Amino acid sequence: MTALFSLRGIKRHYGGRLALDIPRLDIPAGRLLGVCGPNGSGKSTLLRLLAMLESPDSGEVLFEGAPTGDLRTARRQVTLLLQEPYLLSRSVAENVAYGLSVRGIRDEERVRASLLAVGLDPDLFGERRRNELSGGEAQRVALAARLAIRPQVLLMDEPTASVDEESAGRIALAARTACEQGTTVVVVSHDREWLDALADDQLRLKAGRIVA
Repeated sequence: MTALFSLRGIKRHYGGRLALDIPRLDIPAGRLLGVCGPNGSGKSTLLRLLAMLESPDSGEVLFEGAPTGDLRTARRQVTLLLQEPYLLSRSVAENVAYGLSVRGIRDEERVRASLLAVGLDPDLFGERRRNELSGGEAQRVALAARLAIRPQVLLMDEPTASVDEESAGRIALAARTACEQGTTVVVVSHDREWLDALADDQLRLKAGRIVA
């Protein structure tokens, strides 16, 4: 199976503390990988390295066999959904369309399809503002915005931490559908039951190291 990401000899420190220590990790393309572990185990650090937002102190992260530091254009193929959704002071539809617009794409049907993928009716939600959404709905809008750009890689950091059960189910379905359509998905979650039902593969981190 082809490795989309390959991590070799990774070490990452924060304030003198070793946050991540991964001698070797290969993440295959086209799979849904779940990442679990206690607080401070390095899960979010791993996602930031995969998102190309940070670089390791030592070792290297390869994307399709090339060092990520040399792949500025590849960063547009990788998107990160955070635990706390950030929405612009615009309508729901405009939030979902934003990533497309900065790429020079105008596609209202893709915006509608992305909202439907997360279980939000575009006719009911398209013109709503952030203050008219529940926490779960806001997270689903943020996910729809990332699905709209059809990323090669979707990274999700605790996407269900503060959402209702319906939203958790919709997020799982959207992530699974995206994976089946060719997106490689990496999900960090404390919810083992939710993650067990969703992930093709799982790894567990503890004190910055892979333990399972």
